[in-house]
Amino acid sequence: MPDVFDVAAYILHRQGRMTTMKLQKLCYYAQAWHLAWTGRSLFPERVEAWANGPIMPDLYHEHRGMISISQPPAGIGDVSNITDDERESVDAVLDAYGDMKPYELVSQTRSETPWQDARGGVAEGELCGNRITNEAMRGFYGLLADAEA
Repeated sequence: MPDVFDVAAYILHRQGRMTTMKLQKLCYYAQAWHLAWTGRSLFPERVEAWANGPIMPDLYHEHRGMISISQPPAGIGDVSNITDDERESVDAVLDAYGDMKPYELVSQTRSETPWQDARGGVAEGELCGNRITNEAMRGFYGLLADAEA
């Protein structure tokens, strides 16, 4: 199983320079849709419901302070760890969401049930480290996938 750094490296390889916020949202959607389509997690790292939408804290700590990124920090992320099946999921996510602007991705992820449920009663803009579970992602995006089928 790849880690979130492998997935981020693959996304950057495919898409090129982007904001770190957009990278976070694309990694989130890759995880969510891979869970919906295959029932399996794409990476093991925790996803949290931060004020600006879903964030993987481990990835955030690697690019903290950067506004945009074109490649992962040296020695982090190896695209060869991603199987063809996993790559297919990430490619489908990039085809669907890759042209969206970061603020559009923030708005969309915040409008969806997994983020809203994980935030619970946390006020707008307040810090929150509540987890968005794989079950919540699989359930929500699985229903969307079924509706599209």
